[in-house]
Amino acid sequence: MENRKHAVMETILHRRSIRRFAPEQVREEELQQILQAGLYAPSAGGRQGPIFVVSQDRAVNVRLGRIKRANSHPRMATASSYVSREQPSIADDPGITDAFYGAPTVITLFGPKNFLFAAEDCAVAAENMMLAADALGVGSCYIGQGWPAFDDPFGQETLGRWGIPADYYAVMQLLLGYPKAGDAHPTPKPRKEGRILRV
Repeated sequence: MENRKHAVMETILHRRSIRRFAPEQVREEELQQILQAGLYAPSAGGRQGPIFVVSQDRAVNVRLGRIKRANSHPRMATASSYVSREQPSIADDPGITDAFYGAPTVITLFGPKNFLFAAEDCAVAAENMMLAADALGVGSCYIGQGWPAFDDPFGQETLGRWGIPADYYAVMQLLLGYPKAGDAHPTPKPRKEGRILRV
């Protein structure tokens, strides 16, 4: 039991957002474990509402990533306020045209439109999958606001092709892939003081 607790904490402390991926696809046995972690995430009322759409079609992923980039208008980074120096985001580098950073696997998490906790359920599932991915040596990155990737005719056609129910919306995307060879694991930012209040 102690070893298991230690391994869980090690994974939590080790996980970082990865935006630079090797070209090879995530191995199927590892992908299945990551998806199982998502399926076993907590959900409000035990509804298990989120739908996970796994796309490993590079052409589709790049096109949706470009649509999302075109429809995203992040507040751009400054010298003192940025997402990552080591693995720049679209807010850090306006030259990045693919909001999915060339990830070989893109999972879009969809939630029911009229359920109060749809976004929270998707976020919890994504965290489970990110921790499972890290434990397996797979890099991951949480990309919020999933719907801009589908806000054009190709995106709408893709939703139809995927069979997404009309009462569901894209909450976010989870990027998966092996970290790019030669990249150092991103260093953690120092933890801010005063975030825990004991009352």
